[in-house]
This record gives sequence, structure tokens and C-alpha cells, in this order.
Amino acid sequence: MSLKFLAEDDRPREKFLLKGKDSLSDAELLAIIMGSGNRDESAVELGRKILKSVGNNWHNLSLLRISDLMKFKGVGEAKAISIAAALEMGRRRASQEVPEKIQISSSTESYRMLSPFLSDLQTEEFWALFLNQNNRVISKTKLSSGGINQSVVDIRILFKDALENFATGIIIAHNHPSGNLKPSQEDIKITRQIADAGKLLNIQLLDHLIITQNAYFSFADENLL
Repeated sequence: MSLKFLAEDDRPREKFLLKGKDSLSDAELLAIIMGSGNRDESAVELGRKILKSVGNNWHNLSLLRISDLMKFKGVGEAKAISIAAALEMGRRRASQEVPEKIQISSSTESYRMLSPFLSDLQTEEFWALFLNQNNRVISKTKLSSGGINQSVVDIRILFKDALENFATGIIIAHNHPSGNLKPSQEDIKITRQIADAGKLLNIQLLDHLIITQNAYFSFADENLL
């Protein structure tokens, strides 16, 4: 849908979805926070007016009290609190350091990260770590859970998640509740399928771990990738 056919109050949200957050002006961002304008002004127009009153400076806006914000027509207590809360979140974000992503350099480190989720289970689960080009963990996720001796993973979902995370590497893992570390033929087959699919997408399968209560088996360590 073209933006010109949308009411102005709805355009910032649609623009956010179509073009991304970086495409929004300050007034459009403020309009999304407020949700609506007043009888005479759209949310975007009201946002421009509020920002103009503080020299178009977010820091100056954060200094306004709730009562100051409520002096603008169409800004009630709820909108004023929403604006103040959004600015406070921005302040707290700016004051915090970006958390360091964990870097994986060995199967032992992968095992330490995943064993708390897999080692004591009575049924099989299949998990994945998604890594960036420096082998730092972007995210981890459970992909499937199954019975006592089998957990089937959908390769399409695995790589959909990898692409959504902009991953360049994957480490997969599943548990064997029986305590047997030897990979089954199905384990070997799915590992090869994932490795081959990753080559097409330029996403490398770095390892596949089989985890039991007290130990693990690494396909990479055993040169099975």
C-alpha cells in the first residue's frame, strides 16, 4: 500500500515497516510514541510542534515535566507519561555498555553453553547456536523436542532462523537421554544435510554436539563434518 493513501497518523508506523526505523524523522518517532494527535493536528504535526518548542533536541525534551507536556493540546497524562518513559529508556540505554557476545573457540565452550539446557532431559531436544563471522554467539534457540530416542529438526526452520539472525555460522546440538554418546545413522545423516544446505547459503555448520548428563560428542573434534 502506498503511503499517500494512509491517514497521516498511520503513516509513521507503515513507514517504519516498509522502510525501516532509520527512515523516520524525529517527529514521526514521537508520533508513534503518542499514537494520535488532536482534533486540529495529526500526531506528526503535534510531534513537530513539541520538538520545535525544545529546539528539536531530545535532551531538552527529556527535561520537561509531565505537566509541561500536558500543556500541548491533545497530550493528556497517558501520552505525557509515554513520552517521558520512552526518553527514560533511551537515557538508560545510553548509560549501559553493550554486552559482550560470547565467543566460541572450542567444542568445550559450546558444551558449557548448551549443557544446562540439554544434559538432564528425559526426552530429546534439538538446539542451535547462531554465530557471527567472529564466532560470537548472536542467539541460541530450541528448534524441536521429541521422544526418548529421537528429535527431528526441520532444516528449513533452522536456516530461516539463521538468516533472520544474520548468522554466518551454526553450532547444533541434541541430547541422548540414554547416555550413549555414539551418533546414530540419523544423526550422521541430518548433520550432512545441514552442512550441505549451509554451503549453498554460505552459512557454515561449525559443529554438532551430542550431549549426555556428564559428557559430549563433537562431530568437529572427530572430523565428521
